[in-house]
Amino acid sequence: MRPHRAMLDGRGGLAYRRTLEERDMVDAVDAIQVTDPCCGHGEGPVWDPRTGRLLWVDMLSGDVLGLTPGPDQVVRHHLDTVAAVVRPRAAGGYLVAVERGFLLTDPELRPTSRLPELWSDPGRRMNEGGCDPAGRFFCGSMAYDMRPGAGELYRLDGDLVSRRVLDDVTISNGIAWSSDGRSAYYVDTPTQRVDVFDYDPDSAALTGRRPFARIDPADGAPDGLTLDAEGGVWVALWGGGEVRRYTPTGRLDVRIPLPVRQVTACAFGGADLRDLYITTSRLGLSEPEPAAGALFRATPGVSGVPVTPFAG
Repeated sequence: MRPHRAMLDGRGGLAYRRTLEERDMVDAVDAIQVTDPCCGHGEGPVWDPRTGRLLWVDMLSGDVLGLTPGPDQVVRHHLDTVAAVVRPRAAGGYLVAVERGFLLTDPELRPTSRLPELWSDPGRRMNEGGCDPAGRFFCGSMAYDMRPGAGELYRLDGDLVSRRVLDDVTISNGIAWSSDGRSAYYVDTPTQRVDVFDYDPDSAALTGRRPFARIDPADGAPDGLTLDAEGGVWVALWGGGEVRRYTPTGRLDVRIPLPVRQVTACAFGGADLRDLYITTSRLGLSEPEPAAGALFRATPGVSGVPVTPFAG
């Protein structure tokens, strides 16, 4: 398939064109489309260094997808009615957040055990999550009808016991930690903010919540996020057709425009963690977007940090 806005580098491969927008002094980085539109609602990308592949979910189809760079072939694994997010396990295999709780799998993504459901309300589901530097898994929920305050944020510890750590959430989305483990960045999408908490690596306490970056509603809504090795925060903009980087001080300095509006999440991958993979969605689109639901990749000139596997 033809890449989106790619150009040839000196080695004859596909590269990303990096230009400076003098208007607002924000770098613009191009992305290429690396898969067909294979997802209804792509989300939650994560690089698994053990297998050298990217994993992400087609959330409302209940599928986990895998991509090994090179042949760029997508392999699909159906797990449940919802597959919200996937993370490698330190013990081997994977942890998958499903509609109302968590599922453990073997290395081939075959289910091995299902943890107790966290609620019985069929009107709510899990949405997005990630592991802190100690391998504790945080995952948040939301109502299918997106009613305000119906969601929560949970923590699953290595002993496979879940604890509710945050109430009054509407659409719990991206969460990621600073390299020193003392700051946690978090998105509840309707707030139009990326917030930052003080984080205690020993007790896992989230305190001192405050705004880190505010998103104008005209620019889209914050969705999934990841951090790079310099402490920059990359956030996908649902309805905004781009990924943005904010410096550790909260200043916008990079944009990655995409040819689709519903950009959902991003994660660094590749052998040197210098590729930024970006998931997209075609959920509820009233106007056709040929590339919606495809996976994209950019090389923004900074590396990511290795994913922390779930400790359980």
